[in-house]
Amino acid sequence: MSEGTQRRLAAIVSADVVGYSRLMGVDETGTLAALKAHRSELIDPLVAKHGGRIVKTMGDGLLLEFPSVVAAVECSVAVQLGMVERNASTSDDTAVRFRVGVHLGDIIVEGTDIFGDGVNVTARLEALSEANGLALSDDAYRQVRDRMDIDWQDGGEHEVKNIARPVHVWRWSVQETRQTSNVVATSETLALPDKPSIAVLPFDNMSGDPEQEYFADGITEDIITELSRFNGLFVIARNTSMTFKGQKLDLRGVSKQLGVRYVMEGSVRKLGERVRITAQLIDGFDGDHVWAERYDGSLKDLFELQEEVTRKVVTSIGTEITQAELGRVGQGTRVFDEANDLAWQSRKLFEESIYRGEASLMDEAIELAERAVSENANCLSAYLGLCRYCHIRQLYGWADDLAGNREIAEAAAREMMARAPRDYSTYEACGRVGLMSGRIAEGTGYLEQAHERNPNDAEVLTTLAWAEAANGNVEKAKNCAHLALRLSPKDRWIGVAHLALAMSAFVERDFEATRHWAELAIQSHPTAPIRRALMIACGAEAGDEALVRAHADYLNNFAPDFIHSLFRRENPIFQQPDHMQMLLDGLSKAGLAD
Repeated sequence: MSEGTQRRLAAIVSADVVGYSRLMGVDETGTLAALKAHRSELIDPLVAKHGGRIVKTMGDGLLLEFPSVVAAVECSVAVQLGMVERNASTSDDTAVRFRVGVHLGDIIVEGTDIFGDGVNVTARLEALSEANGLALSDDAYRQVRDRMDIDWQDGGEHEVKNIARPVHVWRWSVQETRQTSNVVATSETLALPDKPSIAVLPFDNMSGDPEQEYFADGITEDIITELSRFNGLFVIARNTSMTFKGQKLDLRGVSKQLGVRYVMEGSVRKLGERVRITAQLIDGFDGDHVWAERYDGSLKDLFELQEEVTRKVVTSIGTEITQAELGRVGQGTRVFDEANDLAWQSRKLFEESIYRGEASLMDEAIELAERAVSENANCLSAYLGLCRYCHIRQLYGWADDLAGNREIAEAAAREMMARAPRDYSTYEACGRVGLMSGRIAEGTGYLEQAHERNPNDAEVLTTLAWAEAANGNVEKAKNCAHLALRLSPKDRWIGVAHLALAMSAFVERDFEATRHWAELAIQSHPTAPIRRALMIACGAEAGDEALVRAHADYLNNFAPDFIHSLFRRENPIFQQPDHMQMLLDGLSKAGLAD
């Protein structure tokens, strides 16, 4: 090592401006002036306050060094929150937004500059960050996870260019913070539906065993599913309800935040073969208890207990519910067994696989669902799980054997049709199989029937919205997507609805709206490739080389063959040839054609 060169461990921060080339194209003088002001008034003072130093600037980027990861993250969060405030009165066309990567690593110091793998990893993390967000390495995360009150999102492992080992990513964004904590802003925008409305919050696990969380979640989901079948009710979707898990809640605040009249909460205690469910229904207007009950029984009678809760809710708030509709509640026809328990466990693994971006967890979810149907050939939730999981596995490019993956789903859908030909979940399953197999019109028809039978299922609606957008039925796609977003306003996996809106805007050549919805879709699922392809095409249309580069590099890291598969016509995103050609033309402009 030469004189004046040293090595040390450091907290490194890399930041760059989102869409820098586009901003410069719109207003070069204004952009440079804004960056200078942001630096002098916000960024530089915060870096100094937290003991950091600016190593160098690179046109649209900054490289920073801090003595500790906590200081680096505190500064980065403060910068991102400050930038949101500074952009509040700025149009989207001219707003400056940053992506930020943070890493704890070994660096080589030469004079005032720094080099080495630590710097390279930080740069890759910055590319994995979203606008107004942070992406941390696992090394950095371990330094802050118990020292900072931040809800980090596990982004899973990523293969990145020129780095020998996968990088495990943890994410935070200003938007996620607002979605999970800002009750007032959301409550002001959601009007009450024109029918009785309810949110069922996650039931607390009182079993004393954290491993039983899936069981309490399964009961919550089952009650939501039963309630959502009623046309006369408006029922907040399960994925939004689960965002409140583990929080101390003001139920009146939740009612306002979600735009519903009633809120139900409860708890589950499972001891051996016995189970106790407690539940209370609150009027969100005044906080009064509508009712509170306790239900005790054997484990095999669990579904009957849930059905009692469902009937109690419906008769309490559903003034227009008919006796015929009430008669559809199972009334003891289902028995809880090992198969249902496995199906609930598989659902938990499925969610973790999406949340972490780990294909292996999806494989485990499918294995558990297959075990469930081998235990009980009438376990509909396991069959539906197989169709959902295989569909998502194909969309995410996680299926090594596409034909085999589809066969699993097709077999499950056939079994459901044979055993429950009138159940809405059977139509959802058949719809997903149609989409997986490229029979988009057939799949869309099944999903429409599923929606008719269960008007409150946001997962059906998001999938239907995507199918309608793929078919070119823009207005239908928009209607389904917006209803899904209303039913599940805090759903971290609602990105398919955002994607449907992005696809709809793209075929209408509204590229600003496409970018808006695609960015939201990416925040929900950073590793899903279609939304990245749309961003690349939009960047090419706008001449935004930085936008193209960022998303193309990201896509190349986790799905290097995806763009090529589009040009080979193996994976048509749009069913209308002219719509698909629009996308391919945009990708060609970006220099990504085969």
